[in-house]
Amino acid sequence: MTGIAITGVGPVTPIGVGSVEFQEAWVAGRSGIAQITRFDASDLAVTIAGEVDIDPTDWLSRRDLATVDRFTVLAFAAASLAIEDSGFLRSGQDTDRVGVFLATGGAGLSTWEETTETLWTKGPQHIGPRVIPKSMANNAAAFMSMKFGLRGPSVTTVSACASGSDAIVAAAHSLGAGECDVAVVGGAEAPVTPATVSGFAQMRALSRRNDSPVQACRPFDVDRDGFVIGEGAGVMVLEREDIAAARGARVYARLIGHGRASDAYHVTAPHPEGGGAALAMRRALASANLQPTDVDYVNAHGTGTVLNDSSEAQALHQVFGAGGARVTVSSTKGHTGHLIGAAGAVEAIVCAQVFDVDLLPSTANLTHPDPAFNLDLVALHARPAHPQTVMSTSNAFGGHNVAVLLGRPEVA
Repeated sequence: MTGIAITGVGPVTPIGVGSVEFQEAWVAGRSGIAQITRFDASDLAVTIAGEVDIDPTDWLSRRDLATVDRFTVLAFAAASLAIEDSGFLRSGQDTDRVGVFLATGGAGLSTWEETTETLWTKGPQHIGPRVIPKSMANNAAAFMSMKFGLRGPSVTTVSACASGSDAIVAAAHSLGAGECDVAVVGGAEAPVTPATVSGFAQMRALSRRNDSPVQACRPFDVDRDGFVIGEGAGVMVLEREDIAAARGARVYARLIGHGRASDAYHVTAPHPEGGGAALAMRRALASANLQPTDVDYVNAHGTGTVLNDSSEAQALHQVFGAGGARVTVSSTKGHTGHLIGAAGAVEAIVCAQVFDVDLLPSTANLTHPDPAFNLDLVALHARPAHPQTVMSTSNAFGGHNVAVLLGRPEVA
């Protein structure tokens, strides 16, 4: 595949906003999980979530804020940070050759919930004309293109919890096909709303540890009881390696491979043996002409649900050998919460930052690893390492599976 460099990152998450704050947080193993404050959740079965601490008016004018849902606000903040971090606009990059690839799983959830309330309490005549554009899944990508004057491809990927990773793959294809030279890539989600939290709770997908929010999400732990929902965004700048080198850009990592596959099994349950997840990982390795032994670390989807973690462990065994202990694994969702459509993008940022700090992120609350998994899991504290190749995996409702491979940047 075409050489692709990651030259900018913009995380907007419950554990930190901006590259430095976010990196310091995951290195320290901080948690962004707490009681919900965005609305009164006292009568909900689940009252905890990961919320982002930002003031929207720090990023957008009140006029702009009237036209967008919160997920677009988070996306814009993340894109602003990534673009500034990369510096490609300052270098005079032709914006006709810059694409936007923004993902989301649910898009304008708060807009639809507020609109439904208005419809039933006040009547249809009180529904505003901005409801449709605010809630469209492509609102964030369109808004980014317009705000920054980016006239390359503008694409929205929607594949539930794999959306952010799918956006990375879409951007890689576009860069490889010569449609653009630079891509602003990522995902955003704002699912901390009454109906969304309640819906996931009714599915028994969420942890019920309301009295212990920091300890609630326990990926790969024998006592896991579900994920914690979170809001946030993660955006990266991807560009052709030759262009990045020509302008002397800092390179966080190289995008060296990717693979996708479908479980073709069930709309919410993962394949019991991890069939689709394993196939996606194998395809990623094949695309990079690598062997399983070449991968030093996997940032797993690792939601902390009984079914996901079991399925994913079996997929890792299939790809990396009996017991799966030939590769080091962790999940960062215990720190950030599950950011749904933004998860894959945020976790790819973690993987890109691994090369800078030579540390592998910890798995929060992993005090009793499930003995059935037999994985080399990074528990509780970040682990020193000097990886050359890392993988980020995403699995989603609908059976979507994506694996992305990143390589250590080459020394000039």
